[in-house]
Amino acid sequence: MSDGSSDGTASDDSSDGTASGRGVTGWLRGWRPAVSMASRNLRRNRVRTVLAVLGVCIGVLAVAALGIFGNVLALGADDAIGDIGTQVVVSPNADAGVESLSAADVAAIRRAVDDPAVGDPAVVPLYSDSAVVEGASSQTFATVYGVEEPGLAFEAAEGRLPDRHRQGAIVGAGVAEDLGVGAGDTVGIAGTQVRVVAVLAESQTFSPVAPDDAVFLPESAFSADGYAQALVVAESGETARAAADAIREDVNAREERVDLFELAAIVDEINEFFDLLSTFLLGLGAISLVVAGVSILNVMLMSTVERRQEIGVMRAVGVTRRDVLRVLLAEAGLIGAAGAAAGTLLTVLLVAGLVAATPAVDAALVIDPTNGYYLLLALGFGVGVGLVSGAYPAWKAANERPVEALRS
Repeated sequence: MSDGSSDGTASDDSSDGTASGRGVTGWLRGWRPAVSMASRNLRRNRVRTVLAVLGVCIGVLAVAALGIFGNVLALGADDAIGDIGTQVVVSPNADAGVESLSAADVAAIRRAVDDPAVGDPAVVPLYSDSAVVEGASSQTFATVYGVEEPGLAFEAAEGRLPDRHRQGAIVGAGVAEDLGVGAGDTVGIAGTQVRVVAVLAESQTFSPVAPDDAVFLPESAFSADGYAQALVVAESGETARAAADAIREDVNAREERVDLFELAAIVDEINEFFDLLSTFLLGLGAISLVVAGVSILNVMLMSTVERRQEIGVMRAVGVTRRDVLRVLLAEAGLIGAAGAAAGTLLTVLLVAGLVAATPAVDAALVIDPTNGYYLLLALGFGVGVGLVSGAYPAWKAANERPVEALRS
C-alpha cells in the first residue's frame, strides 16, 4: 500500500461525490451515516460528552436569559413611559426677552405643523397659574390652566369634555380624589365657586402639564397677556420630531422666540440606555458560550488524538477525507445542538418560574414576541459554537496521512 493511494486524494473525493449523488438528496445521504456514527462515538465517552453539553447548555442559558431580562426591562420602561414621546412643549424664550406666547406665536406654531409631511398634530395653548382649590371638607394646592379645547389633549373619566371650554372646571384625577369631588359637584377656586363639568382620566404616563394635579378653566378666566406654553400633541414620536423641526425652522427663523422641549428625546435616550444594557448582558452571556466552545474544542482534540489509529484504519480501507470530516463535525454539532436545546428549555422554565414567583413582573412583557429572538439567537449561537469549535479538530483528523496515523 503506497502513501499516495492511502492518502485519499482526488480519487477519494470524486468517489465520495459519486456515492453521495447530486443535489439535496445526495447531500442528505452523505450526512445520515455520519450523524449515526457520531452518535455512537459520543455515547462511548458519555461523561466527557455530558460535560461538553453542559458547558454549551450553561452558555445558551446565559445568553437567552440575560437577553430576555434586558428586553423585558426595556419593554417595561417603554410601557411605563407610554406616549410622552408624542408631545412637544413650546415655551417662550426668556433669554430673548419673550415673556409669553402671543396669539400670533400660536398661529405661527399651527401654520408650521399644518403640513401633511408633519402629520398635522394638535396645538393646545395654555394659560397657567396656581391657586388653592377647595372642596366641601378639604382643600389642596393645584396648578390652574386655561384651555379652550381640552379634548385635543385629555380624556374624561367622569362627565364630558366640551368641544369649546366656556364655563365650569375640569378637574384632574388627583385633585378630584383629594377633594372627594366628581362631575356635577362644586369647587372653590380663588374665592369663586365653580361647577365641575368633568373629571379627567388618571394619567398613565408622565405629562409636562401634570393633568392629575391640575384644574382646567376656560381661557376667559385669565387676564394674562399671553399663553404660558403650547402643548403639541402628535400621533407618534416620529410625528412629534417632525413638528418640532418645523417649529424651529418657521417660528424661530428670524429670532429664537420659543424654546422647545421634546419628550421624544427623553424616550430616545432611555431606549439607547436599554439597548446598551441588553448588549452588555448579551456580551456576558456570550462569554459563557465562548468558554463552552473552548470546552468542545478540547473534547474534540482529545477525541481525535485518542482515536488517531481508528481514523487511520478508516482512511486506509477507503473512507474519504470528506466522510471523516463529516463524522467529526457531526459530533461537534450534536454536542452544540444538545446543549443549545437544553439551554433553551431551561431558559423557558427559568423565565416562567420568575414570572410565577414575582407578581410585579407583567406576564405580557415576558411573552412578547420579541423575546423569541433571544431564544433563537441563543439556540443558533449554541449550535454554531459547537460546529466552529469542532472544525479545526475535524480538519486536522481528516487531513492526516493514514500511514502516519497507523504508525503511531
